[in-house]
Amino acid sequence: MKKSTNKLPQLLILMLIGILPLASNAQQWLQAKVANLRAYDKTGINVFEDPKDTSAVFNGLAVRWGAGFTQQFQNLKDQNTALNNQGNTVATAQANRLYPIAPGFMTSQANLFMDVQLADGIRLNVTSYLSARHHNETWVKGGFIQFDKVPFKGEFWDNLMKITTIKIGHFEVNYGDEHFRRTDGGNAIYNPFMEGYIMDAFTTEIGGEVYVKKNGMFGMLGITSGMIKGNNDSLWSTTIADGNAKRNPSIYLKAGIDKKISDDVRIRFSASYYHNGSSAGSGLTLYGGDRTGSNYQNVIEKWVAAGAAQASTAIAFSGRLNPGFSKKIDAFMLNGFLKVKGFELFGTYETASGYSKTETDTRKANQFAIDGVYRFGKSENLFIGARYNNVTARLAGYTNDVSVNRFALSGGWFLTNNVLLKAEYVKQVYNDFVNTDYRCGGQFNGYVIEAVVGF
Repeated sequence: MKKSTNKLPQLLILMLIGILPLASNAQQWLQAKVANLRAYDKTGINVFEDPKDTSAVFNGLAVRWGAGFTQQFQNLKDQNTALNNQGNTVATAQANRLYPIAPGFMTSQANLFMDVQLADGIRLNVTSYLSARHHNETWVKGGFIQFDKVPFKGEFWDNLMKITTIKIGHFEVNYGDEHFRRTDGGNAIYNPFMEGYIMDAFTTEIGGEVYVKKNGMFGMLGITSGMIKGNNDSLWSTTIADGNAKRNPSIYLKAGIDKKISDDVRIRFSASYYHNGSSAGSGLTLYGGDRTGSNYQNVIEKWVAAGAAQASTAIAFSGRLNPGFSKKIDAFMLNGFLKVKGFELFGTYETASGYSKTETDTRKANQFAIDGVYRFGKSENLFIGARYNNVTARLAGYTNDVSVNRFALSGGWFLTNNVLLKAEYVKQVYNDFVNTDYRCGGQFNGYVIEAVVGF
């Protein structure tokens, strides 16, 4: 035993010698830069598509870890006037009794980002949800490789890639501009409000996107599987209403202009179109592809299902309205953005149509939203904002349109570029739902306070 102990300093020296090269490589990774990356802190606000810098110098493999954390305190009240909305216990709760809510903290949410500069102009991203309302356990959001340069020699390729970006993998579909401003699990630092839109156009799909940018003008073509996850099954279900088991890819386009008119004025306008003529299996999820959940917890949700209280993860999308276009969809969105010094104006008009595999008639949904934000103080570290959002839609089984309106007032304070404290007052009203629907006469209002960290 004594002899072995005397060798301990030698073993430690040998281990240190072995670790030194790894430590040297780690230092190089930390010093090297990941190019064309949207920052995960305050400096990433109002960045839409990833920046394009063809002059970035490649100094070797670079690995960057980042994260987003959120913690909310909610004080919301809700009510409805639907039939069968009584009961004070799970045993006595009727079918349309709303889930009972009280002031309290929501489950913390966290995202983990890994970005790797693999080669000159070639970047890898993998994003994971560590904790979210819909999935409390860890889920991988997706991963992709982005090419701002290609490893082919020649003047043609050099000139082409000065204006072109190629993205391949499983990624957040670039339909519309709102998804760049919404809260995504723990990543809430870009959003001056608590939530995204009522009709939430957000999903991740497997495929590719090609971007062309020049002189403030941009265009994009995307082709994906149309599904939120991989699926190569040959057994596709059919229904009496729809005997077509064929699955088509989703094709979507985007074009617009994004320019600084002066040091104090910036304008952006974009138009987006998304199409899928036939999906099978798990179906299309453009308006239901979020794996995290809403930041309004358990409002306007049924208390019981099949005689038992619903789990919070099963009712994770409170306050949203999914039109249910899971078989066929055509969606079009217009977005406008204006920034004049500290004042920002962002608007959206969206129209969509489609149906599910149990239907034969096409239904429509329209959405309008406008929000104004004023940023002030040192480095615009304080802000106040207001938003109005309206959705009018024909839901499956309905013969008339329903509508949902939301009004929100918000304010926030960036203690640093990485730390944000914000609060919001919100009121949302549900109109024209039949009295057998738990959303009939529904409304909720109150405030939510949120602490955010992003780096």
